[in-house]
Amino acid sequence: MTSHKTKIDAIFSEWDKPDSPGCALAIVRAGETIYERGYGIANLEYDIPITPETRFHVASVSKQFTAMAVTLLVQEGKLSLDADIHEYLPEIPDFGVQITPRHLLHHTSGLRDQWSLLTIAGWRMQDVITTEDIIELVQVQKALNFKPGAEYLYSNTGYTLLALIVERLSGQTFQEFCRTQIFTPLGMENTHFHHNHTMIVKNMAYSYAPNEKNGFHKVVLSYSTVGATSLFTTVQDLGKWDENFYTHKVGEPEVFTMLHTRGVLNTGQPIRYAFGLYISQYRGLKTVEHGGSDAGYRAHLIRFPDQRFTIIILGNLSTLDPSQLTRKIADIYLENEFLETEEQEEPIKLPIEALVEKANIYYNENLSTTIRIEMIEDKLYWVRTSGNIELQPLSPERFKLADPDPSTIIEFSKPTPNSRTQMNWFVQTQKPIVYRAVDPYDPTDHDKENYSGRYFCPELDVTYTILNEEGKLFLKRRKHEKTLMIPTFKDAYTREDSDILFTRDNENAISGFTLTTERVRNLRFIKHELRAS
Repeated sequence: MTSHKTKIDAIFSEWDKPDSPGCALAIVRAGETIYERGYGIANLEYDIPITPETRFHVASVSKQFTAMAVTLLVQEGKLSLDADIHEYLPEIPDFGVQITPRHLLHHTSGLRDQWSLLTIAGWRMQDVITTEDIIELVQVQKALNFKPGAEYLYSNTGYTLLALIVERLSGQTFQEFCRTQIFTPLGMENTHFHHNHTMIVKNMAYSYAPNEKNGFHKVVLSYSTVGATSLFTTVQDLGKWDENFYTHKVGEPEVFTMLHTRGVLNTGQPIRYAFGLYISQYRGLKTVEHGGSDAGYRAHLIRFPDQRFTIIILGNLSTLDPSQLTRKIADIYLENEFLETEEQEEPIKLPIEALVEKANIYYNENLSTTIRIEMIEDKLYWVRTSGNIELQPLSPERFKLADPDPSTIIEFSKPTPNSRTQMNWFVQTQKPIVYRAVDPYDPTDHDKENYSGRYFCPELDVTYTILNEEGKLFLKRRKHEKTLMIPTFKDAYTREDSDILFTRDNENAISGFTLTTERVRNLRFIKHELRAS
C-alpha cells in the first residue's frame, strides 16, 4: 500500500525540482509534526533548496497575529472592541458613522482597501510602501464603501489600523509587542514582523513568478508596513503557533473565544470571518483557516480543531495554490474521519446551447460593478484580468465556481418570460447579490471623443488620461502602461478588473466618472480639458 508520505510527495512533484520555486510543508497532529518537507528552490540565483527552516513572507496569514495582539490588549482592559476608533486614531476622517475595532477585525468597516487605493493612485506593488503612505491615503478619503456593519468586504486597511492601535496602547512598536508578547513566549525564534524592507533576513525564500520562456522571474516585494501583512516565519514556527490554540500558553481562554467569534452584520446575518480567521467546514469537519498572497509568496494554514490536525504550506511561486493543496492532503489523512451528511453536488455536462445563452455582461447597480461571463471553447467562465474562473454546472440554471471559493453558488433566472437574464450570486450564507444582463453597447466615434480627456481624483491626487486611438479607448495613469477600455453599456466601461461609469452635467456633457474595483467603490474623478503635451 502506498504510504501517506509517498502520496503527498506526488502531490508536490511539480515543484520538487532543482530549477523551480516551490514550498515548505508541515503537517501537525495532536501537537506532533508528523511530516515536514521542502519542495523546490528558495533562491534560484544560488540554488538554495527550500527546507522546513526556510523563512517566508506569509502575507495575510499575518492577520491572525494582529488579531491576537488586539485581543491581548482587550484581555488587559486597555482596548474596547466596540469603542469608536477615533478614541485611538483621532487622525482618521470622520465619515459621520461610528467605526469600531470590531468592524476592522471582521472586514465590515466599509473602509476602502489600501492596496486597491495605492494601485488606483498609480503606485506599483513593488514600490516601497510604508504605513505612513497608507495612513496618508486613508486621511484624504471622503467616503466609505458602505455603512459599517452593513456588509462584509475584505479590507487590508482595517488591519493596518489595528496594528497602529496596538502601538498606541502598548507603548511599543507593533513588531516589538508581537515579539515580546507572542513570538518569544511560544519559542517562535524564526518569526518577526518585517517593518522595514531593507532588513536582512537569514534563510529567506525569494519571490518568483513564471515568465514567458517557461522559466521564472523575481517579483520584488518592498513593504515597510505591518498588521495586514509582512509576517516572516517558517512552517516549523507556525506549528508552535498552532499548538497554542490548544495549550493557551499565550492568551487566556477568553482570548481564544474572541479569536473564533464570527462577525455579525447589522441585519443579524453571521459571516464566516472571525478575528483574522475564517471559520468554515470541509467535508463535514469544522475548519479554521486563512491564506495569504503577496508578490510571488503564497501561504495557507488550515486547522481541523476537532481532529487536532493542521496543515501548513508556505510557498514562493505565484501560481502555487496552497488552499487547494492543503485540502488534497486532508483528503489523504482524514479520509476515514469526514462527516459528510449529505450528498455533494457534482458538476454535470450541459449542451453548449444551454451555456451560450448565459454568456453576457451582467451589472449590479448598487455595487456599480459588472461581471463578464463568456464561453471559452465548451465551458462557461467568469472572465477576469487576474485569471478566468470556470462556472461548473450543477443543473441547467445552477452553477458553482471552480475556484477560488467552491462554496459560491450562481443561479441564472428570468423574472418574467420576456425579461433579460439575471444572475444571482450566493456567497457564504448571505442573501444573493443580483446582477442583471445589460444590452451590448457600441459607442459612436462622437461618444469616444467625448469620453477622451483628462480626469482628476482629489482624494488620491492623481490624474488619468483617456485616449481615443484608432477607434478604441485606452486609460493611462502614471507608472503604468495604458490599458484597453471595453464598453459594457451606455456611459459604462470595464478595464482590467475595474468599472468606470461616466457622469454627465445638467447639459448632458461628460463631467467625470466614478471608478469601482472589487474593494473600492465609486471613487470620483472630475474631467478637465486635455492639456497640450
